[in-house]
Amino acid sequence: MKVRFAPSPTGWLHVGNARPALANWLEARKRGGTFLLRLDDTDTGRSKPEYAQGIEEDLRWLGLDWDDFLRQSDRTAAYEAAAEKLKKAGLLYPCFESEEELNFKREQRRKQGRAPIYDRAALKMTKDQYERALANNKTPYWRFKLNTRTVAWRDGVLGERSVKLPSLSDPVLIRADGSFLYTFTSVVDDLETGITHIIRGEDHVTNTGIQIDIIEALSGRPNRIYFAHMPLLLDAEGGPLSKRLGSISLRQFRRDGIEPAAMTGYLAALGSSRDPVAASPRDLVADWDITRISHSPARFDTKQLLALNRKHLHALSFEAVKDRLPEGADEAFWLAVRGNLDLLNEARDWHEVARGEITVPEQPDQADLLRAATDALPAEPWDEATWPAWTAAIGAATGKKGKPLFLPLRRALTGEDHGPDLKTFLPLIGRDRAAIRLRRSIG
Repeated sequence: MKVRFAPSPTGWLHVGNARPALANWLEARKRGGTFLLRLDDTDTGRSKPEYAQGIEEDLRWLGLDWDDFLRQSDRTAAYEAAAEKLKKAGLLYPCFESEEELNFKREQRRKQGRAPIYDRAALKMTKDQYERALANNKTPYWRFKLNTRTVAWRDGVLGERSVKLPSLSDPVLIRADGSFLYTFTSVVDDLETGITHIIRGEDHVTNTGIQIDIIEALSGRPNRIYFAHMPLLLDAEGGPLSKRLGSISLRQFRRDGIEPAAMTGYLAALGSSRDPVAASPRDLVADWDITRISHSPARFDTKQLLALNRKHLHALSFEAVKDRLPEGADEAFWLAVRGNLDLLNEARDWHEVARGEITVPEQPDQADLLRAATDALPAEPWDEATWPAWTAAIGAATGKKGKPLFLPLRRALTGEDHGPDLKTFLPLIGRDRAAIRLRRSIG
């Protein structure tokens, strides 16, 4: 078994293509196969080195590795050889129509009630007409002559699928500038690298029908590649998940502090009946089954992802996060704050509250309570027994209890209305900082 993930380095990797990347990797690891990372970078105008590097970084962040790697930009000779084979077979033919002429033809066919597909006029071009066009400095682009049949296959996710080739335009495989299109290069690479299974988004279903026709033309035998198309992701409201939104890029989720295990666990469960569990790709292999994926589109809900991330963070040990915590943060700090975090980068703010200088709100209306608190400050060392003992003493002196007692103290000590349990967090602040903040909050 050999699978491939073939992104185009024309932008950052987003959750819509991270999902099939993960599915391909899990399928290969579950079945002892090979995972190929291929950069489909023939679009020289839009492909950029920083995007190519970013794809590799994001995949590694997810916990994915690859057994083979190639760039399509290194394989021009292979595409030229395959193109010559199709030309000799009469299946790749030159065209000279401009985009304006093609638009006019399509509009005419629409007015006639016919499908607006290419009319194959170029197939009637004589040798003299072809040479005259070349003499007039026209450069041809090349179309593949589709078969007059319906291509059918048993899809690994969607079940029985078919594409009626006569209802489609003959696809352009080579542009006038000599560059090759994805539809063609992908087939050449899949055949020459021995790809056995192609797992990708449902938006490729029609393209698969075309590519199967090209596969059979190049290989000279019936298609032997297994296809599985995953339904596309929707947003939380059920609308299309736009690839153009930077907010769904893996890079942005990384910056926001989402844990990779939360992302992979969430993506692996999307579209199935299983509840997502935060886990590394290697921990997901045993339970992976692509046939569990529903035929219906799945909703990618950042609130659900955040909830999973929160649950995962709350269970992480200090050893698992210590290299990503602020300098000076110890295990006591982590155990005090982890239950209050949605994202790991929020730990930096709480470290500043515990060990740094913060601005606390003035509470002149709570002056009596805060003075009583200052007077009752116990001597150090402080531990988990300090907070309940201290607040009991303040309550006895002021007659206050519950929220009227605890909220002003929390505001004075942390500058916040909510936060970590002060039983474990107060010892991190220490007596000196607590005294200063209480005085400042009195005003």
